[in-house]
Parts: sequence; structure tokens; C-alpha cells
Amino acid sequence: MFIKQLYTGCLSEAAYYIESNGIAAIVDPLRDIDEYLQLATERNATIKYIFETHFHADFVSGHLDLAAATGASIIYGPNTETNFKVTVAKDGEVFNIGDISIEVLHTPGHTLESTCYLLKDEQGKAHCIFTGDTLFVGDVGRPDLSQKGEILTMQDLAGMLYDSLQTKIMPLANDVIMYPAHGAGSSCGKNLGKETFSTIGEQKENNYALNQTSKEDFIKAVTEGLAAPPQYFPINAKINKEGYDSLDKVLANGLKPLSVADFKAFAKDENTIVLDTRNATVFTQGFIPTSISIGLEGRFAEWAGSLLSFTKNIILVTEIGKEKETVIRLARVGFSKFGGFLNGGFEAWLNANERVDLVIDVDADELAMDIPFDEIPFDEKLVVLDVRKETEYADGHISTAINIPLLELLDPASMADFEDNQNIYVHCAGGYRSVIAASLIKQQGIHNLRNVLGGYSAIKELKDKFEIEKSVEVLN
Repeated sequence: MFIKQLYTGCLSEAAYYIESNGIAAIVDPLRDIDEYLQLATERNATIKYIFETHFHADFVSGHLDLAAATGASIIYGPNTETNFKVTVAKDGEVFNIGDISIEVLHTPGHTLESTCYLLKDEQGKAHCIFTGDTLFVGDVGRPDLSQKGEILTMQDLAGMLYDSLQTKIMPLANDVIMYPAHGAGSSCGKNLGKETFSTIGEQKENNYALNQTSKEDFIKAVTEGLAAPPQYFPINAKINKEGYDSLDKVLANGLKPLSVADFKAFAKDENTIVLDTRNATVFTQGFIPTSISIGLEGRFAEWAGSLLSFTKNIILVTEIGKEKETVIRLARVGFSKFGGFLNGGFEAWLNANERVDLVIDVDADELAMDIPFDEIPFDEKLVVLDVRKETEYADGHISTAINIPLLELLDPASMADFEDNQNIYVHCAGGYRSVIAASLIKQQGIHNLRNVLGGYSAIKELKDKFEIEKSVEVLN
């Protein structure tokens, strides 16, 4: 028996390769399937099954491309309806993989079709369970992702989740290994632990959701404090349910090299997005006007899915050699409309003597020196704009800073009160989101702004130079 977790950090996503006696299965594959095919080839194995724990909302699964490449059967749990051929398994059904087996455990709650897969070893002993988004390390799946047409509240789904955990998960032996679909940073739960796997016993002892004394307490615990899910979640869930173009087709469009002239012609179209994926610190030094910065170095795909339109064409400015990685990571969250990439990168634009824009970077020290000289009201001159989430802002911020979370900058009305004569200093926690924010603000015609390097992390180091306060009412 061979089991390998294939973890993708930028999406906090875990897929799994299972193999016994030359027969393999994949659990929750990503859109790009080469790693699974290569592993099977290296191990001289045949991929027979693709097990999906549910319709994923945070990424587009690779089930269709992997099935086409291998002939493997796509397995979903009960209550699954799709627009393509799948095997809808029964609760308790068993699939043999060489000398081991997978038992289907229907666990509705995160979604109606959510299913866990219990792996039994060569002796028939429960060895591990692939829990999808039903159970995480330290958390459970959010119950507020009811799909269109489902007349269910999140309390309804939370109640189902409680029943699923009590009847299907809690009876398992403590030594059964738990392999979830996500780790820390995922928006599929409230507060996932940093470990990417655990045991049932550890979760029984330490997971807050499994330690509630009643169903009512459980429902309250898992539904309170949920942040709104990213806006692309229903789009990805729909894609996973209805199907999609092959990744090869998406790559063919995304990897078309564009001359500077062709790129300019594309960029003039209002239905085109110019996306610059270079590092944030490089972007601020010079970029094509109207570009949106989302650097590959951060949670790139998640922010792209949250900020960009899925109906517009994307043309890319990337670090040379990063074009394919960029398209694949965008395709993972459902983007498929591409016009191509700037051949030669930003250097080609510079060499053509085209107009460029920039964002002024300043250290936290410089911001500290500027603030005392601007004692006039914020709407007249200096503005400190904190683009972190409301809870981050509440936990500590510059006393005069205003908070407009990054996602709210998509609404032009959020910037309506800013004036041309103001000096806007933008910061986030570390510097990644603030550069995205700066590019969005510039798109709205506001150019007198500065990016605070190191963000609030740098500001906290100079706490003697800033007046820091907390918003206790939000934290409570």
C-alpha cells in the first residue's frame, strides 16, 4: 500500500495518490494533472478511480481531464447530479484497489453530496479516511455554501454535518489517520490548523466542533463568526458540476505570445483585463498603465478569483518563463478566457518606449515622520488607508487610519470621498495586498498614493512612533 499527499500551498489544497498492487486512485485532483500521471508512470501503476469528496468551490478539479487521460471512473457520493458521466456511489459501497479497499461514507453537511472515503488495509483494518471538507484539522467545513436551487439554511446544513460526524466519523478508532482536503489558509473553514493531516483521536480531543455538548451548541459554534465566502466559490462549484474545457485548450489560448502592438490593441478593449503577475516589489517600480497587480508570490489564484471578472479576457504580463505557471494557476480557479501574454515581458514594453506608471514605495519610518506634520482632518491631506480585513484592523491599527478591506476597493464608491490633493499611504499586513490595492485605486483615477513597505508588520516594529489602537467592539 502506498499513499501520498500532494499539497498545493497557495490554495491550501491536498490531493491524494493511493496505490496497491499496481492499481491507483486519486482523491480530489487539481486541474493540472501531470503530477498524478507522472507518479503513476514512475510506479508502473494504472489509475482506475478518481474519488471526489464533493463539488469543490475553491478550485476547479482535474476529474474530467484525468478521466480522459486514463479512462478512470469518476466517483462521487450519493445525491450527486452532474452534466457528465460519473459513478454515483451508494453509502457503504466498497471499491477495491489492488489489495486494499475504499468504503464510501456519505457525510452531508458541508454540501449535500459531501462524502468521506475510508481506506482499509490488506487485512481489512481501517487505516485512514479522506475527509474532504467534512472534517479538517481543528475545524469542520463551512455549512453556508448551499447551491442555487437548494432550499436550505446554513443551520440546516450544520445540523446535517453534526449528524454525519456523530454517526460516521466519531465511531472510528482513534488511530485512523485523517487526511483532509485543505489546510491552514483555506476559506472552506473558519480556522484550520497548520497541520495537513491528523488522527481521529487527536481531532476528538482537540477539535472544537467535535467537543460541543449538543447539536444546538454545534450549530451555533460552526455558524457564528463565518466570514463571507470568496465571490468565486459558486462559480467554481458550478464549473465542477457542469464541466469545463480541457486545460490544454486553456493553455493554448493563454500562451499566445503578443507583440507590444497587439498587446496595446487588446488592452484598449473594455472587456480585457491587463494582469501583471510579477513580484509586488517589482511591479511598483514600473508597470503598464491600468494593469492590475496580483503577484505569483502570494495567494495568487485565490485573490485572482476574488477580484477579477470571469467574463472578460485576460492578457498577461509575467516574469519571463512564468507564463505557463500563471495560466495554470488561474485555470485552477476557473479562468478560461485568455488573449495571450506580452512577449518579452515588461522589458519589451520599455524597449518600445511605451508609457509606464509606478507606485511610490515608502518605509514605515517615512510614514511616521509625515504624520505629525499633518494635523489637519484626513479629508484635506494625509490619509492612511489600511486594506486589511476588518478583524485584522480591529486587532491593531494606526489611530488615524481608515479601513477599506481590499475586496471593497472593487466598488468605485468606496473611494468616492478621496480628493486629488490628498496623500494616500496604503498598507496591508506585509505588503502584498497593498500593491494590489494600489493598482485598483489607480484604475479609479487616484494617483497620489504611496505603498508602505512591510505593511503593518513594519509599523508595529516602530510602535513608539505611531499611535496604535484596537477596536474592542469588533473583537468582542
